[in-house]
Amino acid sequence: MKDMYDAFQLNNGVENPCIGFGTFKAADSKSAEIIRTAIDAGYRYFDTASFYGTEGYLAEAIKASGIKREELFITSKAWKTEMGYENVKKAFEKTLETLETDYLDMYLIHWPLPEEGYKDWKRLDIETWRGMEEIYRSGRVRAIGVSNFLPHHIENILQNCEIRPAVDQIEFHPGYTQEMTVQYCKEKNIQVQAWSPIGRSALLNHEMLMEIADSYGVSVAQLCIHYALQRGIIPLPKSSTIERMKQNQDVFGFEISKEDMYRIGTMAQAGWSGLHPDFGSIRGASK
Repeated sequence: MKDMYDAFQLNNGVENPCIGFGTFKAADSKSAEIIRTAIDAGYRYFDTASFYGTEGYLAEAIKASGIKREELFITSKAWKTEMGYENVKKAFEKTLETLETDYLDMYLIHWPLPEEGYKDWKRLDIETWRGMEEIYRSGRVRAIGVSNFLPHHIENILQNCEIRPAVDQIEFHPGYTQEMTVQYCKEKNIQVQAWSPIGRSALLNHEMLMEIADSYGVSVAQLCIHYALQRGIIPLPKSSTIERMKQNQDVFGFEISKEDMYRIGTMAQAGWSGLHPDFGSIRGASK
């Protein structure tokens, strides 16, 4: 990958840009300004979800930018309350309406369980995926996939699907690399995407990461983003200033050594959100 407009090819042939802009909590400003700034900074791949409350702001920002729809790659997700065969189809229609577009580039099931301890998740996921397959066949989404699914959740889909998931979007960053899920997806030809690729403030001030980043003349954030890319994973960083937005794109001028990749990949857990697909929010967070 030479710049953020290069792409990974998904298992259905769709080209997925190698860096996206995450819009989670971008709605906190109650405006499209941050997203419009990201467009001005050069981002063309935007990750949103019905739960984020940013679909409308993304539509507003795109309209104001004058950028053609076909120049953008837009992903959204069906929330826990939108699972099920009929529900997910209705949710997709509402998302298209809110985004003011007639198609999505990617649509994902946001979480495998609608609530902590839900026993009948296998049946619900299969029904939801059947609705996703119908949406895909309609030609109004270019790729379908999952988010926050672990291997046993994906295996349930693979054993009962006609169209394989193209993507699994998971929390991934130094200090929380979910190696078993990453390896499983690699074996199954499912592209991994990383939400929260920079982790949290604990990573930005992590002594080892600061030392490694300094050796390459980059910031810890740039190191984390490049680490994902070097692992073949699509990072979805988010930022609120144009300076950091551009810095998060400037991650292609160096290569992390094998030794440093091992050091980063084996560091103690840090920066974890506290979210787990089977056990809910351990720390009261939400994503």
